Amino acid sequence: MHENRTTYPKRKAQMYQQLQELPKKYKVMAIIKMSKVRSTQILPLRKTLKEDVEFFSIKDKVAQKALENLDIPGMKDMIGEFKGQIMLMFTNMSPFKLNVLLAKNKIMMMARGGDIASIDVVVPAKNTGIAPGPMLTEFKEAGIPTKIDQGTIWIAKDSTPVAKGEAINEKLAAILGKLDIKPVEAGITLFTALEDGLKYAEEEMVIDVEKIRDEFAQAHQEAISLSIEAAYVTPENIEQILVKAAQSARSVSVESGYMTDETKEQILQKADSQARAVAGQAKDYTPA
Repeated sequence: MHENRTTYPKRKAQMYQQLQELPKKYKVMAIIKMSKVRSTQILPLRKTLKEDVEFFSIKDKVAQKALENLDIPGMKDMIGEFKGQIMLMFTNMSPFKLNVLLAKNKIMMMARGGDIASIDVVVPAKNTGIAPGPMLTEFKEAGIPTKIDQGTIWIAKDSTPVAKGEAINEKLAAILGKLDIKPVEAGITLFTALEDGLKYAEEEMVIDVEKIRDEFAQAHQEAISLSIEAAYVTPENIEQILVKAAQSARSVSVESGYMTDETKEQILQKADSQARAVAGQAKDYTPA
């Protein structure tokens, strides 16, 4: 019913204007799908990244209207991703770095029914402070041993009602919430991003930092080995090249019998050994 409207409430008009300016201010625009994201995940990120990232939450229809006429390469493709609940992020850092930062800022959260445990959920022995009643049955059904002491429910001993990777049912989620146990690790990954006219899909922005670091270390070592073999001198390999050259020079000196202060002992030992070997073949040889 509002398809042909020409005026908007003041707040929406301000957001509309702001959204038109942000893509011109920053090099990167990224999208987060909000369908499985909780507000408790966004708030810490806003605080952590406030110096580098602007978060912008707006209705998809308003966002489409604000951005559809901007002369920015790739923007029309991005607008096609404005479906369902989304949040926009604007920044000057690369989308790959942003995604790594998002991965590092995961938080532990309370569970909901159906969530998968990110850790082995250990319920420690302690006084729950909960009065006896229907909760006793729920603790029992969850496999958590209890006892009543001083008018409250005590957990009798440490227990693990659910292991890492298993689903948490609704009743157990309620118990863990009452005990302030947060068994679900939650993070945010970029759904798509636009940088300098290039649009990146979600899987293209996922980087295994440790794997990349190991690959760089291996490549660096292989480059050093090759440069040493080729005698291509750099600040990093000059010491090893000189050591190798010195070893080769000593070997040539010993092999050719060219005496130096460093090789004369080896040359004399070699000559003595060779002389003994020749003498040993003589029939009248008597060892000294």
